[in-house]
Amino acid sequence: MSVQPKKLAIVYHSPYGHTAKVARYIAEGAEKMGVSVHLMSIEHIDWDALDQAHGIIWGSPTYMGSVTGAFKVFMDSTSKRWINRSWQGKLAAGFTNSGGLSGDKLSVLQQINLFAMQHGMLWVGLPLLSTGQKETDLNRLASHLGLMTQSNNAPVEITPPQGDLDTALWFGEYVALMLNRLH
Repeated sequence: MSVQPKKLAIVYHSPYGHTAKVARYIAEGAEKMGVSVHLMSIEHIDWDALDQAHGIIWGSPTYMGSVTGAFKVFMDSTSKRWINRSWQGKLAAGFTNSGGLSGDKLSVLQQINLFAMQHGMLWVGLPLLSTGQKETDLNRLASHLGLMTQSNNAPVEITPPQGDLDTALWFGEYVALMLNRLH
């Protein structure tokens, strides 16, 4: 009897491509740990994949200290799953990207965390100590509730910086490790 890999969905909104780039790095990290990843933008939601996933990572850019309007509309569209407790007990995690170093990213992670908690999900943070503040350092923004990255309002080809992308890879590995431990 073969063991089926755990399933992880990563749902994100990415109007300019930066958040999608971070999502791909998270997915790569999770896949390195043997987890099957279904990556999807909110414009192309696969509800069956979300329902069958053992864990879901949510990602939105930080706009005006909040998730994007489109991501909020997606959150609101999950109300039937909320009332039916469809995602209760699944692992959850979150990430966000903004142009500014702060950009009030913490409020977005708190908003995503609360959304996951209302669904009865189990939250996984980012227990990685910051290795410094250079663009090559891991967790340079010193976040622990979830992953924060910063894109300098520059083209997606050159940003977020490598340290943020390496942290995204680490985060994907960590969430996959927790998923495998839980199940």
